[in-house]
Amino acid sequence: MKTEKPRVAIQGIRASFHEEAAFKYFGEKIETIECNSFKQTFEALQNGEADYVVMAIENSIAGSILPNYSLMMSYSFPVVGEVYVPIQLHLMALPGVRFEDIKYVNSHPIAIRQCIDFFDEYPHLKIVESNDTAACAKRIRDEQLTDTVAIANTLAAQLYGLDVLERRIESNKKNFTRFLIMTTHENAKKKGTPNKASLCFQVSNQVGALAKVLNIFAQENVNMSKIQSMPVLGKRNEYNFYVDIEWTESRQYDNAIRHILKYTQNFNILGEYQRYEEDTTPKPLKAEKTKRYINVKKLNEQADE
Repeated sequence: MKTEKPRVAIQGIRASFHEEAAFKYFGEKIETIECNSFKQTFEALQNGEADYVVMAIENSIAGSILPNYSLMMSYSFPVVGEVYVPIQLHLMALPGVRFEDIKYVNSHPIAIRQCIDFFDEYPHLKIVESNDTAACAKRIRDEQLTDTVAIANTLAAQLYGLDVLERRIESNKKNFTRFLIMTTHENAKKKGTPNKASLCFQVSNQVGALAKVLNIFAQENVNMSKIQSMPVLGKRNEYNFYVDIEWTESRQYDNAIRHILKYTQNFNILGEYQRYEEDTTPKPLKAEKTKRYINVKKLNEQADE
């Protein structure tokens, strides 16, 4: 680690889901490097302006974020970890604003689509798309918009001083986004014993070529948790296969890699790391904040009455 406090590049601004993922993986003692795009996060890491990148790679509703696979290959920074974040979306406004005052709803288009069932009940509201959920919350605070609400997470409401009018308005309550953690090769230190890896390779365009590779995983008792294909740029009928695999004993992984090298081309290990396991340890400080925030909402309701 180059600095005492890790510098973590994220796409978006503070209180975005990317920062929430960074907090969940590193803890809250980090320096967040805000970037306008995923490419800028990699540039920040490459230029020494950040020590790590936190990047969304897939969502349980929207699926894989395909351009980010290409970025991983282009910059070749190793994956050193992963984290899953539940996507909980709330409707928030300036303190004192009532639901009846709302005319506009502002958020990222993906967040809006995840709440479509809620807004079907309020067709009079005008939906305005933006590039970042947290930025929408910040804009309401900065411009003191009394007729506009944002869809964002609890972190954004707390940071920008907004009241939550409606909680958990997402249509699917079991929505998760998976984030990958990347760093430079010099900074890549294995955290514990790896039991998961992200691979990329090509196979010949022949009958059964990919099946041979997948059979090797099965024979070595290695679990393939994900496979994603993408065309090789400029080459017809050629594909990169991005595969995530998991194992319980390192020899299973070593044997599988040794054997599949015979049947693959342009083979790359994108990263070896520990599989994400949900931390079930109680977090009293965060619970206290949430409880206090709900009480503020109740006080507002009582004042309106």
